[in-house]
Amino acid sequence: MLDLQVVNELKKILQNLNFRVFAIFIIVVFGMITFSLHPAQTQEPVTLNLLMTAPDAEPWKQGIIKDFEAKNPGIRINIIEGPNATNLLEDLYTSAFILGDSPYDLINMDVIWTPKFAAANWLLDLTDKITEEELAAFSKKDVEGRRYKGKLYAIPMRSDVGMLYYREDLLKEAGFNPPENFDDLVKISQSLQEKTNVKWGYVWQGKQYEGLAAMFVEILEGFGGYWVNPETLEVGLDKAETVQAIEFLKSTIPSGISPPGVTTYQEEETRQIFQNGESVFLRNWPYVWPLANKESSPIDGKIAIKPMVHSNSGSSGACLGGWALGISKSSKHPEEAWKAIKYFTSEEAQRKFILEAGFVPSRRSLFLDPQIVAKYPHYPELLKVVDQAVLRPPIAQYAQASDILQRYLSAALTNRMTPEAAMKNAASETRQLLGRGNKSQVASNK
Repeated sequence: MLDLQVVNELKKILQNLNFRVFAIFIIVVFGMITFSLHPAQTQEPVTLNLLMTAPDAEPWKQGIIKDFEAKNPGIRINIIEGPNATNLLEDLYTSAFILGDSPYDLINMDVIWTPKFAAANWLLDLTDKITEEELAAFSKKDVEGRRYKGKLYAIPMRSDVGMLYYREDLLKEAGFNPPENFDDLVKISQSLQEKTNVKWGYVWQGKQYEGLAAMFVEILEGFGGYWVNPETLEVGLDKAETVQAIEFLKSTIPSGISPPGVTTYQEEETRQIFQNGESVFLRNWPYVWPLANKESSPIDGKIAIKPMVHSNSGSSGACLGGWALGISKSSKHPEEAWKAIKYFTSEEAQRKFILEAGFVPSRRSLFLDPQIVAKYPHYPELLKVVDQAVLRPPIAQYAQASDILQRYLSAALTNRMTPEAAMKNAASETRQLLGRGNKSQVASNK
């Protein structure tokens, strides 16, 4: 029963309302009373908020979200479209977490964000939500990239890896096998530049941005070097292998294998050169394949892929990208969020997502799925690239460490500093960032 004083106050308020507002008021009050009497019949579905870039949002809305909501009528997925640049998307997530309870329930994460978000205690620990047997269905490196200090914080939704594209037609005509090492890459490039009308041998991403770091970890792996050991936090940037990797990249420019402007190129500039038939080799991501094989493309049906080549002392490495889904620690609906993650990362949902949107799966079986291979015949070969993936350092301070590497690597590639001087500075600043002011501290801090 309403208190008599409250009733009198309501009467005073209603006397001051015009009829239209009064009618609305009655409807709202009636609705509230009805809801309180029949909560089970009128309860609104749980809404889970999910932030992602606008281009990524469209295939989600048109496909797997509709399917999920049809199977789970009590849950709705609200896609919030953010900026196209992933660094700006990360900033939005970070700002929301720092300001307080995040409005986002599901967290769509680039692989390099996981350590930062986990270290800041922004994510739920999902370790006990899924068994190791279930995780074995996913690419091993995709799972590894979603762990931090032994705990699992996200489930891989789709993978992404750097790969080496090459003009299969030109190599076959000239009698070359695909390159296995850096020397092969150089030799084939120079030979085909001389014998054909192809202008460049090898194009790569040399601009100072995250793509430079992603590209470089593959070359560094190829020379047997490393950036940061995540277990010990030992920094390897000032070692001989790192200098050798830089010297190799630098040498491709004066030799004419790579364009003079390669140190200003991002993914799209290199794709366009390769797709226009102007280069033998290209380092880039899987998104290039369907574009390069369009009917209107000059190289349609003329290309192949393989893992990045290496030196005799190193091994092939493909930089791991990709996205995974985690749950915000401030979410009021963690169980519903986990139900959504289980569906979106399931074989059923991923198959549909891949066939409709062309992304790379995180589940190993889908690389060999007949329906998918019929549409994307390069996926079995792509699985070999994924199996040789390398992680950028899974450390909480990754963004700052990457900025340090980018600045000094760019300085070395553009002859503003020698590789030795640049990497000495980069190693020193990285050690300071990680609390490893000198190498002798490493052992005592393990």
